[in-house]
Amino acid sequence: MLIAISSGTYWYVRIQLVGRGWLTQVFRIVRNGHLLHDSLTPPKETESQSQLSTWHGYVDWKNRPALTKKHGGLLAASFVLVVEVLENLAFLANASNLVLYMSEYMHFSPSKSANSVTNFMGTAFLLALLGGFLSDAVCTTYYIYLISALIEFMGLVVLTIQARSGSLKPPTCDLQAAPNVPCEQVHGAQAAMLFIGLYLVALGVGGIKGSLPPHGAEQFDEATPQGRKQRSTFFNYFVFCLSFGALIAVTFVVWVEDNKGWQWGFGISTFAIFLSIPIFLAGSSFYRNKIPCGSPLTTISKVLIAALVNSGVSRNSTTAIVSMTSSPSPPIPTVKEGGEDSNREGVGSIHTPSTSLSFLNRAVSDTPACSALECSVQQVEEVKIVMKILPIFACTIMLNCCLAQLSTFSVQQAASMNTKVGSLKVPPASLPVFPVVFIMILAPVYDHFIIPFARRVTKTEMGISHLQRIGIGLFLSIVAMAIAALVEIKRKGVVTDSGLLDSAKPLPITFFWIAFQYLFLGSADLFVLAGLLEFCFSEAPVSMRSLATSLSWASLAIGYYLSSVIVSIVNRVTGISTNKPWLAGSNLNHYHLERFYWLMCILSALNFMHYLFWAAKYKYTTVKSSK
Repeated sequence: MLIAISSGTYWYVRIQLVGRGWLTQVFRIVRNGHLLHDSLTPPKETESQSQLSTWHGYVDWKNRPALTKKHGGLLAASFVLVVEVLENLAFLANASNLVLYMSEYMHFSPSKSANSVTNFMGTAFLLALLGGFLSDAVCTTYYIYLISALIEFMGLVVLTIQARSGSLKPPTCDLQAAPNVPCEQVHGAQAAMLFIGLYLVALGVGGIKGSLPPHGAEQFDEATPQGRKQRSTFFNYFVFCLSFGALIAVTFVVWVEDNKGWQWGFGISTFAIFLSIPIFLAGSSFYRNKIPCGSPLTTISKVLIAALVNSGVSRNSTTAIVSMTSSPSPPIPTVKEGGEDSNREGVGSIHTPSTSLSFLNRAVSDTPACSALECSVQQVEEVKIVMKILPIFACTIMLNCCLAQLSTFSVQQAASMNTKVGSLKVPPASLPVFPVVFIMILAPVYDHFIIPFARRVTKTEMGISHLQRIGIGLFLSIVAMAIAALVEIKRKGVVTDSGLLDSAKPLPITFFWIAFQYLFLGSADLFVLAGLLEFCFSEAPVSMRSLATSLSWASLAIGYYLSSVIVSIVNRVTGISTNKPWLAGSNLNHYHLERFYWLMCILSALNFMHYLFWAAKYKYTTVKSSK
């Protein structure tokens, strides 16, 4: 048998001679037709040959095999971190203040403004699943990011043009000068232009969220402890950079929108996403890009359908592999990413299905109902991993439902209060600066002090597990909603005492009271988002990592949608029972927002208990000791 591997001008030749029950291997190195090595032992790898070894399953931006000494690592990931600053700046600069733009310039009611914003943000994050799916199935994360950034750029251009032109917006109105004259809500072609721009941005943001985090995480060698630790650091600093972009957005850009005009705010966002493209391209020669493995949804669907179909077919002894429930549950081997060994050891070495989720074992059969439903044990085990991740993902949705309040009712609360700090008037949409700054302080402290200490104490590679980190965040969300309810009770007390129930004047209470709920919810977001991103990426099968990582953003999306649904349900139920819905009307002072916050606190507590049940049952794919 002759095996030849080409590396530029070198040919590495291994000749296997089989005879009389023995095996002889002759190793030869040939360069430009000249024999350099001929021996029964393999040659030592030279420095030039070491530089030519490749990452198995990865290519560079020109679709050539990625080299271990050239592609990937911290340098490649650093370009992703810089891009995330600009990308999140472009997105949150408008999303954080959009509820005021919709109410003051497009003349939506407070509840309609809140629902429009939550639907927009929910759609943006839900479309991350599309970005993750395309990254796994069609083309690399590299190209998905570039296409998505261009789409977001076009959407921001549309919004900038509309904000700049008065003829593309409804006429202005002044409720203080003419309180009995209703404002004309945006409609027709103007409304179409608004929502086309918004949802082009949502499509672009979704593609970026689904491709950028896994693109950065793929730069590290998970076969080594150092690579896995660097990947964990990357996710911590990804959230740090996300927060840094948000800090610029909710301070400088929001101030520009409120004082110089929304056309300038949209313009800054447009420039930021445009600038991110050449910065991302500057790292092209350093990236290693995972080769798409085909549609993960096809694999999942095939296994589920095959399990259902085969369960209705009588099985005999020839389908014994399905009945091996007494066999041990072998761990899924980790794919080695570097060098020639990666070709010989992979995830395809599983021969026996595990006992967990045993109903899926029926998908493996020697006599499938049809050839299209023939499944390997490896495919079944990969689908089992995804199925085990889903309950953890579902438990984070309630937190994101609470986070939706930060960009809707909390902003409107702050707008009704005294937002002056000395002689400076702070825009209400800049309130998220409190959790953002706290996250930027906590993320490095967590990575450089808390995690190393936890690793020494627990003797494990992670120190604090992903599930523990998520659990801390969910508990903090309960505290945050309780504080939000107490603060609203205090604000309503000030409204009553000052006699400003129907007045548009600022209340004699500082908006810093709202900062407390922002602080706790921001901390909860740090723990849950970073923990869930790394949990989904590290636990998911290699062929499904981008899609699995996108679940973190899908949780945000469903949370925003669920927030709108809960608001609608609360208004419908309370409207029937009291004839006055809790969250309806144009004046926030007539809302029963404190009752709504108590409801969210109770739901968060129930969700936390639900999470503890699933977290206690979950078994990590791999448990590594500290090295």
